[in-house]
Amino acid sequence: MTLSVWRYAHLALAIISFLFLTMASITGVILAIDPVTEKTQPYKVDNFDAITLAQSLPELKKVYPELIELSVDHNQFVTLEGFDADGNDFKQFVNPTTGKAIGTPKEKSEFIQWITSLHRSLFLHETGRFIVGIVSFLLLLISVSGTILIIKRQQGIRHFFAKINKDFFAQYFHVVAGRILLIPILIISLTGTYLFLLRFNVIPNPEIKTVEITPKVDENAKQIDLKDFPIFKQTHLADVEKIEFPFADDPEEFYKIKLTDRELTVNQITGKVENETLYPKAKVLETLSLNLHTGRTNAVWAIILGIASLNILFFIYSGFVITFKRTRTKIGKNKFTADEAEIILLVGSENGSTLGFANKIQAQFLADGKKTFMAQMNQYQVYPNAKNIIIFTSTYGIGEAPTNAKNFENLVIKHPQTQNIKFSVVGFGSKAYKDFCGYAVKIDELLTAQKWATRLLDLKTVNDRSPEEFTNWVKEWSEINLIALSTAPALYSGKTPKLKALNLVSKNTISENDKTFTLHFQTKDKFKSGDLLAIYPANDHRERFYSIGKINNKLQLVVKLHEFGLGSQYLHQLKNDEIIKARIIKNSSFHFPKKAKKVIMIANGTGIAPFLGMIDENSKLIETHLYCGFRHQNETTKKYQEFANQQIEKQHLKHFQLAFSREENSNYVMDLVKKDADLITDFLQDNGVIMICGALAMQKDVEQVLEVICQEKLGKSFDYFKTKGQLLTDCY
Repeated sequence: MTLSVWRYAHLALAIISFLFLTMASITGVILAIDPVTEKTQPYKVDNFDAITLAQSLPELKKVYPELIELSVDHNQFVTLEGFDADGNDFKQFVNPTTGKAIGTPKEKSEFIQWITSLHRSLFLHETGRFIVGIVSFLLLLISVSGTILIIKRQQGIRHFFAKINKDFFAQYFHVVAGRILLIPILIISLTGTYLFLLRFNVIPNPEIKTVEITPKVDENAKQIDLKDFPIFKQTHLADVEKIEFPFADDPEEFYKIKLTDRELTVNQITGKVENETLYPKAKVLETLSLNLHTGRTNAVWAIILGIASLNILFFIYSGFVITFKRTRTKIGKNKFTADEAEIILLVGSENGSTLGFANKIQAQFLADGKKTFMAQMNQYQVYPNAKNIIIFTSTYGIGEAPTNAKNFENLVIKHPQTQNIKFSVVGFGSKAYKDFCGYAVKIDELLTAQKWATRLLDLKTVNDRSPEEFTNWVKEWSEINLIALSTAPALYSGKTPKLKALNLVSKNTISENDKTFTLHFQTKDKFKSGDLLAIYPANDHRERFYSIGKINNKLQLVVKLHEFGLGSQYLHQLKNDEIIKARIIKNSSFHFPKKAKKVIMIANGTGIAPFLGMIDENSKLIETHLYCGFRHQNETTKKYQEFANQQIEKQHLKHFQLAFSREENSNYVMDLVKKDADLITDFLQDNGVIMICGALAMQKDVEQVLEVICQEKLGKSFDYFKTKGQLLTDCY
């Protein structure tokens, strides 16, 4: 059977029985407490297991002239019934070696009786017992199917107790607790099922036939003391369930002794065993099953059963959380078909967490108007218009494919693409395992061997779903393809905070030759310049991101109005004091560097927004230079110039340069960088940090200039400084 069959079987059984299992588990926890409480009562004597009937019965006879019945319960408390010297009847716990009364038996509390009835029959008598029995059987099937799922997950029973990849809390502890408590839960379900089958005669349970002994009185028989009865010497009190005493004056009466596995009839004169009836195996197994199911004979086992019952409740909760996460992170309806799409995203995921990353990328592609198509790896086919294929895959078990990628390797061979396609593989896993991202490595090698496939990036691996590591891939892919993708790790954390209210305090107007406008919002939430603001202009899934500047504790956005821009049109029509719902996304990878001695800021267009806030808050007076490129000189750029002059006076900014690409003597921001090559090399050698914000094309051009400068001036590649963390970017 395939993994999916076992998974669906496991889920279906849980759905069918979870209400009854919840009830049985809650009552089971309560009932597990009862035997533990009983064990604390002081009615059991020391060395009970060593006491024989030959030691006990003579002592009891000395104290009580007439005895009717002795019983030993599952706590090994001895209850004696009879008449005392005054002829009064009694029923009490006694010390079996001295006959001393040590307590009075009491009925279980009404509450425990009520819980027991609910646990056994749901107050529905035989119908309820049948339902509870079926639920026990379903729990057995759930346990078996769960065990098989763990074995498959761990790639064999040899690795049953190997480390488990921790995807999220519910999934991890569902498997861990399942392994630890597998045996107790199997015993609970198996014994419950057996008792059910016995009660309804599915398993034959023959009655114990009591053989009536015809009394034969031997008047010459010699009276033997009880302590000398051979059978009494051999029989321990711990093996006794009940003894019925004979009338002392009637030689035709016998001792009737019920042991755990047989019944004996013993002559009270000679001590001879007149009859022995062995219990059928079904009866012995019934008693054993009842003891194991209730924990009544052992306090430690009762505690284990209570913990197991409590964990069944956790299994119900965590199982449905796992199911919910899987269904919530399904691949949605694609806007473009597989034949139309230019970017193909294929996902291999066992529990949906990898799909969450892919969904975030897909949403950004669609928002940018890209023709994309996303599918499971098992749905791989020919993509006639594809230019890029991106594989996001986790690894299941020990280097194996997740369920929805089992057929991918065969499909790649079966369906070769008809044109050259660039590919990139992103693997998700945990470094706690030696086969870290093992399946992603296998797929990367498979695609490398295909004639139609061209590597775009080296295999990227993400440890423990780290958003920071994932954004390293996002940055590289975005820069190479010049397609804007958010590089804020918080966006990929999987946690979607609630939208917060922001109050628009002010907004300037646009003019015919200046389509840029600035907004200031008041918010109670904490934020920093460089963070992102996500807005939802159409109150649907479509997000738009804007880089934040913090000025005078207000959240500032710089936005360019586009004729058909969803986000810019929405922000432009806002009125002062209007409230919007949005969320602030922490973008710690693009905050002003606290430990840098010097900072160079390079921007074009609205990319200046976060730098305005950073400069305004540069209270430590870190040496900062700002280079900006715009198309035209207008009112907005004049305001930037005024702002820069004010900050220079406050020593928050040392140097500010502007480049205009559509004016006379046009130049670009990269030309400003070329001109200050000596300054930049000094910065880099002095561990200064360069920050770039704006268009991806601008970033690419600037980095090419920086590469030339570093090679010519320092004899090193600019990559050397990038790996030292001396370049921070947020481009789109």
